[in-house]
Amino acid sequence: MHLITVFGNLLIILAVSSDSHLHTPMYFFLANLSFVDICFISTTIPKMLWNIQVQSKVITYSGCITQMYFFVLFTGLDVLLLTVMAYDRFVAICHPLHYAVIMKPWLCGLLVLLSWILIVSLFSCTSLGVYLSSAATQSSHASAVASVMYTVVTPMLNPFIYSLRNKDIKRALMRFPGMAALKGSIVLD
Repeated sequence: MHLITVFGNLLIILAVSSDSHLHTPMYFFLANLSFVDICFISTTIPKMLWNIQVQSKVITYSGCITQMYFFVLFTGLDVLLLTVMAYDRFVAICHPLHYAVIMKPWLCGLLVLLSWILIVSLFSCTSLGVYLSSAATQSSHASAVASVMYTVVTPMLNPFIYSLRNKDIKRALMRFPGMAALKGSIVLD
């Protein structure tokens, strides 16, 4: 599932960056969301796979703090980017004639930059304090399943949710070498 997530999100980033028709605010935010999802899944899954391989659940204190820091950072970025994407869609639907005036490229870049800065400042200070001061508890099987669901399954599904029914992304992907072989299996709506 880790490889599917990384590959799917990389395809979205490559499609958006290589096709000039996709250089719009919506796809800019989608590419950033894909990047954050790759980073998000790469903070916990490699260690989890290593633990499964060596049959050990040991992590150093500094490794735990580092992992939690990046986990919270990328979770917050996901939430903020989804909020910015919702704002973009709100402007496109409710103010279609003013969309190009409101959603200028510099504003899109600023919104993404502010998302990063806000998350770093907000979650870095408060989350580390909470996690450092809380006592460690044993987790149950149900919480482990829930953890896998939101750390693995959700980032894996994002590329499919945001691009599976999107004709522009499909067309951009068909321009890549090797993807033409899949053309018969992917139906353009």
